[in-house]
Amino acid sequence: MQTMVRETWTDERLDHLSQRVDEGFQQVDRRFEQVDARFDRLEGGIGRVEDRFISFEAEYQALSRTLIQVAGGLIGTMIVTCGAVVATQL
Repeated sequence: MQTMVRETWTDERLDHLSQRVDEGFQQVDRRFEQVDARFDRLEGGIGRVEDRFISFEAEYQALSRTLIQVAGGLIGTMIVTCGAVVATQL
């Protein structure tokens, strides 16, 4: 029959455990530094996408203005033409 051996926590063992816990936290800190670096790169990419979107939005607004002006011109031309046709028929 086996007897249960009770381990004692000596100062040396507690110091070793404390050192291992500290090393574990240092590893976690290094991982977070890597994650932070990745987020920094990602934020730079998002900034470029935002810049392109702003540029696209400005181009879209310019195109919309142009289309409205052309449509207005065509409608005006049609009204004048119809008015001229009606005037010549009277």
